[in-house]
Amino acid sequence: MTEIKGPSLFLAQFIEDKAPFNSLEGFAKWASGLGYKALQLPTHIPTIFDLHQAAHSLDYCIQVRTLLARYGLEISELSTHIQGQLVAVAPCYVEMFAGFYPKSLGCDPQVVSNWASEQLLLAAQASKNLQLTSHVTFSGALLWPMVYPWPQRPKGLIEQGFSELARRWLPILDAFDDVNVDVCYELHPAEDLHDGASFDTFLSAVDYHPRANILYDPSHLLLQQIDYLAFIDIYHERIKAFHVKDAEYCMNGHSGVYGGYLDWKDRAGRFRSLGDGQINFTAIFSKLTQYGFRGWAVLEWECCIKDPQVGAMQGAQIIKNLIIPPTTKAFDDFASSISCEETNKRILGLVEGVL
Repeated sequence: MTEIKGPSLFLAQFIEDKAPFNSLEGFAKWASGLGYKALQLPTHIPTIFDLHQAAHSLDYCIQVRTLLARYGLEISELSTHIQGQLVAVAPCYVEMFAGFYPKSLGCDPQVVSNWASEQLLLAAQASKNLQLTSHVTFSGALLWPMVYPWPQRPKGLIEQGFSELARRWLPILDAFDDVNVDVCYELHPAEDLHDGASFDTFLSAVDYHPRANILYDPSHLLLQQIDYLAFIDIYHERIKAFHVKDAEYCMNGHSGVYGGYLDWKDRAGRFRSLGDGQINFTAIFSKLTQYGFRGWAVLEWECCIKDPQVGAMQGAQIIKNLIIPPTTKAFDDFASSISCEETNKRILGLVEGVL
């Protein structure tokens, strides 16, 4: 067993135009003061972290690591959630995602996809330069508008969609394999990879590529009414990253898992600040420790009620308390007795003349 590392903090939801949330050093000083040991860095805002420089300049990477080390921090992972989303976008969503990619690309889905794939290749090289072992992202979605089969889907549509998704991701997975970094997909509604079944289909389509792995976020499983603990038992060998994000699902007679187009605070399922939801993180940390998870416990704050800075402050301490130092001995070692082959034979009645 291995002790989970942490706490780390995903910065995406905290970025603002004012200090300390508008620069990497500002974030580092703030997060360190709350007790965080690492940061998960979004890569779509160059003023926070310049992905292009990180991919092409070892000096830049040394500067970033040195800055964070000054505050007792390291990088847990780089994130390309925004860019990964755009590797595969259903045509009906291209305009809605226009704020995620350069305006010069227009609204051509293929042009956007090519740009996003190039961003992922940069992330592979940047991860290598920063000596990281895992990378977190989204899969994108060609098929999400078809998630509910009405009208009846044309025969072969799902298979063709996953085949195309695999075609786009395989060169990226190979690039990450070349630098010995795992690609960890956050299984998330609105992505083609949103649960265990869809991940299995993708895994088969990429021929069980060793770099196709999972960012485990139990909040998205709870809101889909999936057993998030059994999920660990099934997929622990592919879980290489971990978002510590809470949620609650309150069954009612008004709306369900689809949310009824309601605001987040009015939905049956909603994200909550760590400790305010229903997820059993004690059991999660126990299972991940049992299975030897070697990565970081990364707080992702999303809550429709609590202030984010309060959530970040409380979350750091909660994660510290959840991390389990693995035992080095069995609890009943005190009752052990000296044993050898001859002793065992006598106990089993295998000594000559006993039977």
